[in-house]
Amino acid sequence: MKIVVCVKQVPDTAGGVKFKADGTLDRAAMLTIMNPDDKAGLEAALRIKDEIGATVVAVTMGLPKAEEVLREAMAMGADEGILVTDRVLGGADTWATSTTLAGAIRAIPDYDLIITGRQAIDGDTAQVGPQISEHLNLPVISYAEDLKVEGDSVIVKRQYDDRYHMVKAQMPCLVTALAELNKPRYMTPGGIFDAYDTEITVMNRKDLVDVEDKNLGLVGSPTQIARASDKVRKGAGEVVNLDPAESVAYIMGKLKEKHVI
Repeated sequence: MKIVVCVKQVPDTAGGVKFKADGTLDRAAMLTIMNPDDKAGLEAALRIKDEIGATVVAVTMGLPKAEEVLREAMAMGADEGILVTDRVLGGADTWATSTTLAGAIRAIPDYDLIITGRQAIDGDTAQVGPQISEHLNLPVISYAEDLKVEGDSVIVKRQYDDRYHMVKAQMPCLVTALAELNKPRYMTPGGIFDAYDTEITVMNRKDLVDVEDKNLGLVGSPTQIARASDKVRKGAGEVVNLDPAESVAYIMGKLKEKHVI
């Protein structure tokens, strides 16, 4: 069995975010982590590997420094890492990103299952996973909070509003994982040494299968950013010292002034 896991290197928002002049994230200037939903998807693949045996291939698209997230995945237990990087792929929105990743996955022979995170914390669109499935003409099960393999099928407990669905799909298929799916394992010292002794496969534009230049990178992105900014910092607010009765009257007055009541 072969499982392809898409992982993304995302900004560590605790360290602040930075933007380029064109409104896109300046990823080279920020601290980064593995996207939490993707890490849960990777852990799900590794548990399948532990239980029934599988080859786990981690794939990421990004700058050359995104190799770091593949090393982390391999230190956790992934068997291979593939970095998709090329200047012409920069500035991609979800459509161009999913097109690129689908082109890379087409070059991976005989995969059975693709696992992506539900969404990335730097975009929160939840679009890339389902879009990859559309490009590859595969069934997709989203919002997985439990996952197991039975024969040639996957059975997924899918989160849905105030309930859940139990969904079964025949492989090959794609599943998008929630961070709540599991608790990812830690890297091991031996795994870290092995990860840095293993060669990462690097794919460029020429290695992508069945994709057109018009659908790649910034020029192939139908979504355009109108404006971007760091989070707005709140002011100190207004401080008043009143007795309880006056405080109630003051608060009610403010609520009426703002048309809350």
